[in-house]
Amino acid sequence: MTSYDEVSDDVDTLDFFRDDGLVTDPYPYFDALRSRCPVRREPHHDVVMVTGYDEAIEVFQDSGTFSSCVSVTGPFPGFPVPLEGDDVSDLIERHRDELPMSDQLPTLDPPAHTAHRGLLMRLITPKRLKQNETAIWEIADRMLDTFLAREEGDFISEFAGPFTLLVIADLLGVPEDDREEFLDRLQRRPRGGGSLGSTSENTLAHSPLEFLYERFTAYIEDRRREPRDDVLTGLATATFPDGSLPEVADAVRVAANLFSAGQETTVRLLSSAAMVLAERPDVQRLLRDERDRIPNFVEETLRMESPVKGDFRLSRVPTTLGGVDIPAGTTLMVVNAAANRDPRRFEDPAAFDTTRPNARHHLAFGRGIHTCPGAPLARTETRVGIERLLDRTADIRISERAHGPAHARRYQYLPTYILRGLTRLDLEFTRAEENTR
Repeated sequence: MTSYDEVSDDVDTLDFFRDDGLVTDPYPYFDALRSRCPVRREPHHDVVMVTGYDEAIEVFQDSGTFSSCVSVTGPFPGFPVPLEGDDVSDLIERHRDELPMSDQLPTLDPPAHTAHRGLLMRLITPKRLKQNETAIWEIADRMLDTFLAREEGDFISEFAGPFTLLVIADLLGVPEDDREEFLDRLQRRPRGGGSLGSTSENTLAHSPLEFLYERFTAYIEDRRREPRDDVLTGLATATFPDGSLPEVADAVRVAANLFSAGQETTVRLLSSAAMVLAERPDVQRLLRDERDRIPNFVEETLRMESPVKGDFRLSRVPTTLGGVDIPAGTTLMVVNAAANRDPRRFEDPAAFDTTRPNARHHLAFGRGIHTCPGAPLARTETRVGIERLLDRTADIRISERAHGPAHARRYQYLPTYILRGLTRLDLEFTRAEENTR
């Protein structure tokens, strides 16, 4: 693991977006950037890295100055035309559709974002989330029946992946008869050699979104022709906040975005939480004895290992951030993972503290108009998954066969500059006596 001292002297020579050495542990690099200045331009791709908590909040809450059109891809492949002048808003609107993922909710700005997010929030109402929670408990137990049948297994592919996929499928009303195909196409043999939400060029070219678009287009068209008393009919007939019925393609994009982005990031959150349990017997004992601490444990996991390292923004006009001049047309990366370890906000930020009083102040779900709409669902899935895992085991350990001894662990992380998470997590466990909820 690279230390802060090793990184600090070379912070400008390291290329965060290309250097594989920063994948396993990017935090010393983030700390080194912040120590120089919480708003600092990196020299390789001309991106302003925002690593301070207060500065990140300022960007997230100012959608008028900072466009989200590049939120997913950042400097790659770059804006299709030169961004010249003191206000590039017109250029953004004229060329927005030429940018990758331009039809996805995270890349939209008001007023389009307002309408599409409003549609999404009509799909994941508190009432629907409450109804969905019963299914979450049942799905968790069904997945654990298989995962715990042996004494060792990969937590991600054998539990977290299928569990979160089936939860989203239930929330959106995917018919029971089709869910096995969803598991097969999106979990067992994902297209493009990557997982949902990967930012690799190969995966962007061969996206699982194609499969989701195809399926949800068929669902919505069918329910508009023949409404039923089911969730898919609610999806098909949901209206924009102004009461207008969206085009089928708009409703499909909203559903597909919720399905893909929410599922992938929750897998990473669950696996990070499970790794902490297995690596920290003291934390595992505490949560076994005091289950009411699990929600704050989830928040601290989000703070320590944000599933999304950061989001990008593009400045429309000249502005100042953290005392640094930001010209119009500047690409910024708001590094959630760095802001969540800002010592100005979190005491002893590199320490995992299950009892941290302000753990929930993290920025793992963003802030402002783009705050993750699926955050309540992700929290519930993780809480339920961890609680049932603890219920049905007497002990959870890291597999030394797969990951090496405690003093020399071998973990592989997703090789992207957006997502943070393990590619697999092999656990050993001692099963408890059968315990049902």
